[in-house]
Amino acid sequence: MTLVAIILATLAAGIGSVWVAALLMGLGGNRSPGMMPQRLLSLAAGALLATAFMHLLPEAFESEAGAHDLFVTLLVGLVFFFLLSKAELWHHGHEHGAPSAHEHDHHEHHDHQGHAHDHSHGHRHGGWAVLTGDSVHCFGDGVLIASAFMADMRLGLIAAVSVLAHEVPHHMGDIVVLRQSSSNRRVALIKVSMAGAVTTLGGIGGYFLVGQLQELLPYFLAVASSSFIYVALADLIPQLQKRLSARETVAQVGWLMLGIVLVTVVSRAAHAH
Repeated sequence: MTLVAIILATLAAGIGSVWVAALLMGLGGNRSPGMMPQRLLSLAAGALLATAFMHLLPEAFESEAGAHDLFVTLLVGLVFFFLLSKAELWHHGHEHGAPSAHEHDHHEHHDHQGHAHDHSHGHRHGGWAVLTGDSVHCFGDGVLIASAFMADMRLGLIAAVSVLAHEVPHHMGDIVVLRQSSSNRRVALIKVSMAGAVTTLGGIGGYFLVGQLQELLPYFLAVASSSFIYVALADLIPQLQKRLSARETVAQVGWLMLGIVLVTVVSRAAHAH
């Protein structure tokens, strides 16, 4: 029963978030720089923080694991995700920094047809890089969701909703990149959906991994919390730190609070069920 719930939840979080992203882009006329992504970022940040501080960490600390060890795990997790983020940035700069300068020089000294060929090649390379990175990220999300389900079904549902919320704006960016490398929008959507489906593979792997290491479950929850906290504080919220009007600021805070309320409502509904 738990495995079935993990599969369904990871499918909803992984592929469902892609379809929601595509739907929102369609409603917004495919204009990703608009206000909708900003509101989704606020919503996702609130959902992730609420899940980590109100559900995952309390569940971990209710176990027999020592508070000191759990806090150390949380700290190590935050440092790990920081280093992982730095590695991704370094790889991105190493792979794409030089081609960018080359394309500029190529534009200066060669004809338009040659430049278009190089530019297209760069987009194809970027598209595959996006899909690879997205697949790895989604696999990790699946493991985190599985860890939550192994602790408590309600906790797993909350984690799945939080992952879905924070993946929507992320997948909107993925779809934009892949549409630049392909004239077929349906193909771009299918590719991102396939990457999202890797969430289920992570969930199944996490089910068997955590099932064999039940005594380490509180530490898995602490790592899951560190992931959610890092994504919210280091990735999402910095994108919201912009000079806005009073009305836009209130709306931003409102969407953040809505994310917290969403997690709370899902938690109570699951608990009542």
